[in-house]
Amino acid sequence: MFKKLYQWTLSLAESRHAPTALFFIAFAESSFFPVPPDAILVPMSIARPARAWTYALICTVGSVLGALLGYAIGALLYETVGKWLIDLYHYGPRVDDLRALYERWGWAVILVKGFTPIPFKLVTIVSGLLGYNLPLFVLLCMITRGARFFALALLLKYYGEPIKKLLDKYFGWFLLILAAAVVLGFWLAGKSF
Repeated sequence: MFKKLYQWTLSLAESRHAPTALFFIAFAESSFFPVPPDAILVPMSIARPARAWTYALICTVGSVLGALLGYAIGALLYETVGKWLIDLYHYGPRVDDLRALYERWGWAVILVKGFTPIPFKLVTIVSGLLGYNLPLFVLLCMITRGARFFALALLLKYYGEPIKKLLDKYFGWFLLILAAAVVLGFWLAGKSF
């Protein structure tokens, strides 16, 4: 079953529509969608290692633009959409603690959490809710998301073939690890945010 899913994922990664899908997944993940763009960035970069840098750039741009949507949700739509998303992830009771954390360490929160598996949408919505400095927010998002996606692209560009061989053999484990990283990210966000 996993072998067929892996072959299907690779064929999608080679599709001419894959970069567009990558952009929208990166965009959505920064504002409302739970699946990280790594799920499509990895097979795309393995399928076409020469385009790994382009894919990382697409992810970065999509993620930063999505972060602006997340910021807007927090700033403008908190009482409706923002509160629902924050409550969905069980952060409602911690908003006052987050406000104090952001006043002192907002830049570090954005940089660190943007590079980790912690859902970035939580960072973007909270940043908007707390009115974090918008130009600084955009700059920090560019740095942290760019670092994350370009580091992954670097790894895949230079070690893509050995990684592809591992994925050919252990794709089911890759999916399990990716799912565990998403769950761990939500759990860590609940503990640290």
